[in-house]
Amino acid sequence: MSERTFVMIKPDAVSRGLVGEIISRFERKGFKIKALKMFKFTREMAEEFYAEHKGKHFFNKLIDFITSGPVVALVLEGPNAVETVRIMIGPTDGRRAPPGTIRGDYALDITANVIHASDSPEKAVREIKIVFKDSEIIEE
Repeated sequence: MSERTFVMIKPDAVSRGLVGEIISRFERKGFKIKALKMFKFTREMAEEFYAEHKGKHFFNKLIDFITSGPVVALVLEGPNAVETVRIMIGPTDGRRAPPGTIRGDYALDITANVIHASDSPEKAVREIKIVFKDSEIIEE
């Protein structure tokens, strides 16, 4: 069954020139890119995006990091997209992510961990709506 997920290449990966390498992994896996854009989060948009973490000890550090530079956001589509992409990116803490995963190969720590991906189909819908207008998503 085909589904969509949201992926965000974070400021650390953008500044290190890893965007093409990361996107190519998803394309080689067979995912279709339905939307793609580079932008810089405002603080307000970042706080909405990470609202579930508000009040946690790492919230302000996370917001400062994600607003520190441009990100590249994608909507990917394919079979079991949410689960498959999460496997491909690896655990949140890049120091513990296995080699061969995106974080295992490129992440430096738990904050500068290169990439974000939705952890459920419901979260994907929410995150896509925050970042993309309906008109920015290719429906063919």
